[in-house]
Amino acid sequence: MKLRAIKKVTSSDPAVMISDTRLLLFSLFTWGPALESYSATADSVSPTGGTGENADGHAAPKLNDGPPAIVTAEMVYPFILVTTLFALWGFANDVTNPMVKSFQQIFQLKAWQGNLVQFAFYGGYATMAIPAALVIRKISFKAGIIIGLTLYAIGALLFIPASISQMYWLFLGCFYIITFGLAFLETSANPYILSMGDIRTATRRLNLAQAFNPMGSLAGMFVAAVLVLPNLEVNEFRKEHIDAHPEYKEQGLSAGEIGENVSLAMKSMATNQPEAYAELRSHDLGVIRVPYVAIAIVVLAVLATFLVSKMPHTGHTEEPIELSHTLANLATFKYIGGVIAQGVYVGAQIMCWTNIIEYGMSVVGIDAASAQWYNIGGMVLFLASRFVWTYVLGFVRPGLLLAVLAMGGIVFSLGTVLLPAHVGIISLVCISSCMAAMFPTIYGIALDGLTVDDAKLGSAGLIFAIVGGALMPPLQGLVIDWASKEWGDPTLAVRASFLLPAACFVFVAIYGFLVNQSKEPVAV
Repeated sequence: MKLRAIKKVTSSDPAVMISDTRLLLFSLFTWGPALESYSATADSVSPTGGTGENADGHAAPKLNDGPPAIVTAEMVYPFILVTTLFALWGFANDVTNPMVKSFQQIFQLKAWQGNLVQFAFYGGYATMAIPAALVIRKISFKAGIIIGLTLYAIGALLFIPASISQMYWLFLGCFYIITFGLAFLETSANPYILSMGDIRTATRRLNLAQAFNPMGSLAGMFVAAVLVLPNLEVNEFRKEHIDAHPEYKEQGLSAGEIGENVSLAMKSMATNQPEAYAELRSHDLGVIRVPYVAIAIVVLAVLATFLVSKMPHTGHTEEPIELSHTLANLATFKYIGGVIAQGVYVGAQIMCWTNIIEYGMSVVGIDAASAQWYNIGGMVLFLASRFVWTYVLGFVRPGLLLAVLAMGGIVFSLGTVLLPAHVGIISLVCISSCMAAMFPTIYGIALDGLTVDDAKLGSAGLIFAIVGGALMPPLQGLVIDWASKEWGDPTLAVRASFLLPAACFVFVAIYGFLVNQSKEPVAV
């Protein structure tokens, strides 16, 4: 029964596990014991449809009473309360991406330094994800949620002293602490939702809860596009400087070269008009602070609600992991290759979604707010495509679909590098369609066939693969900085930097093709 249970969680419905990077990775690690409890219950039902007893001596549910409810009446309130968390971490993830370019402009940083925002954000996930999963095995889901909300609120409120001090490294610390909290929230909320009812409806229940994650993501993107980026004075400074120098276009300067001139003008302002520059920076950091302080207030309200609410105990237990035996079972190409493929995929995703604003400004020549709307378009395409690829998975082996999508990612990445500016940014948006099914497909392939116990530890490697989102964006920034200096044209440098996502997709494609050629079947 263990094997059947794990296959149901890892492979039966990839749409359930889709997200920007992390949704179901934590579920097996903390909910595995509960799965086995449900499995024992299912196995104990008598053939005649009567009620047997599970391992704890409690009555097992009947299976002939009609289809079970996705959420029973007594679980509606806790389900709604936990579901709000999905929107909260979606907001944090996607309001942060456009802040990379904003901090780069405000603090006059190099591209790699601006991308340290993602290093801090996803580094926080990679640092805390496994410890959080281990802690949740010791305590209740509610306690894990309270810890997560507390850390989330603390990190967001720290934007107040960070903006007052105007020190970049303090903002990085804020992001790091926020994602400590998000790691606890995701570690707790995903398995908690799964356990809130009949095991037969667990997939649909989690799918319903996850519908609120993209709502939070789109809300974060919208706030950045409408309330943050248009109100930054650095963007107004850029517009005024370009309007005051029509000779830039007459001289045939590229968008990147014009942007370089804008940066030089701002550096001159910082030197010659330090008070005006300090006022500009103070204003813009105050604008950036607003959405984080606002979400902190919302988080505190949700935290207070959890503290006063009686949440159900859903059979959360702790069982030891047999380390040596599990490591031996994980020493396969399918698993180890999957961890690496997941890491480079996450890196490619964050590079594309973060530096689309850099591409829009340095290649297309539009402002940050306009570029952010392309980012929103990419997210909408990502969400729509996940349903398409999930349907296709019913007819195509996962490894083959993964390889084909990765090949599409390579093509669109090269289009971003080589095609004319306005076509190139559309090609960059289209990469999101190819990425829509990669995370859950890699996840399902890597853990397919494992027992619940093996998957508990196996998922830890996939959790740590999130570190790809921390390492790859600064590397892309280094490529932009180096190529700008060597070639003298930031436009060409930004274009060339998208060879990095292409290289990531090459590895994913190879992994998909090799897994597809394997004689061992992969469940879909």
